[in-house]
Amino acid sequence: MHSSLPAAAPPVRAPRHAPVAHLIRGGVVEGVHYGSVVVLDADGEAVFRLGDPEAAFYPRSALKPVQAVAMVRAGLPLDGALLSLAAASHSGEERHLVGTLRILQHAGLTEDHLGNVPDLPLDPAVRDTWVRAGRGPSRLAQNCSGKHAAMLCTAKLNGWPVDDYLDPSHPLQQLIAETVEDLTGRRVATVTVDGCGAPLFAVSLEGLAHAAARIASAAPGTPEGRVADAMRTHAEMASGTGRDVAALMRAVPGLLAKDGFEGVQVAALPDGRAVAVKIADGAGRARVPVTAAALTHAGVDPVLLTAFAGETVLGGGRPVGGIRPVGGIRPVRGLGTTAEPAGV
Repeated sequence: MHSSLPAAAPPVRAPRHAPVAHLIRGGVVEGVHYGSVVVLDADGEAVFRLGDPEAAFYPRSALKPVQAVAMVRAGLPLDGALLSLAAASHSGEERHLVGTLRILQHAGLTEDHLGNVPDLPLDPAVRDTWVRAGRGPSRLAQNCSGKHAAMLCTAKLNGWPVDDYLDPSHPLQQLIAETVEDLTGRRVATVTVDGCGAPLFAVSLEGLAHAAARIASAAPGTPEGRVADAMRTHAEMASGTGRDVAALMRAVPGLLAKDGFEGVQVAALPDGRAVAVKIADGAGRARVPVTAAALTHAGVDPVLLTAFAGETVLGGGRPVGGIRPVGGIRPVRGLGTTAEPAGV
């Protein structure tokens, strides 16, 4: 059950993160990643908490599915690959650029209307090809361009101004804020500006998990269901070729997953089970194995997650360790070749 009135905003404080992963080399803990983790059951109850999942934090791009739901609620007429792109942190591949232009064309707009920050493609290989071709930073290539194109399209179709669509007081951004509060079940703690220039809302990690659960478990045809179906069906459009978040959605049937800068990950299943992860130092190498371990805690078959055990630590070209989730999160099989130290 979800209340129609959001609860109080999460507290703004220095997060009380805990160790969530150890970097093991030769049986010794060489490094420690701190962070927070929450696991929800199908009824929305937290069955596992580690660190500080109740403190306000910035979900970064992990909030994009919620933003996409708000736009669909406002009449954004996209489905399939283009709706997935509206919720994407894309790699800058040709299909992402072409798709972004198609979204703009829905509203009779062009790349010049985009208000995101010019950047090079996110994927290193795509970026190298881009640079070798003599191309510089571009609003179209920046990983949030699909979301910005969808924001512009939504504004134009509703008769709202497009020049200031990134202003927090703009009707679109007000609607997104309301949708964030609706789906997370909590008031927004504070608002700032994300790296791409769009308003960014501070929520709790547990609130983010609740929002993902509501989207992933929504009925087909609803705004939430349309976003979930689009992202699950077109996982590479929401990310890119070879990206771990797309691979995770392909590996676990029905899983909806979205990553965000600074070590954020959220994932939810069609029955409402969900996990959310924040790695304090923003390390991607810890984000993936900790998410996989949290999903096993939520009841996902560990066999489906063996490819997400994390990078192997090499010594002289040989495997001598790896990243190992800690703190009671159920470990994924095959996380290392050495014994775990006592007390880890």
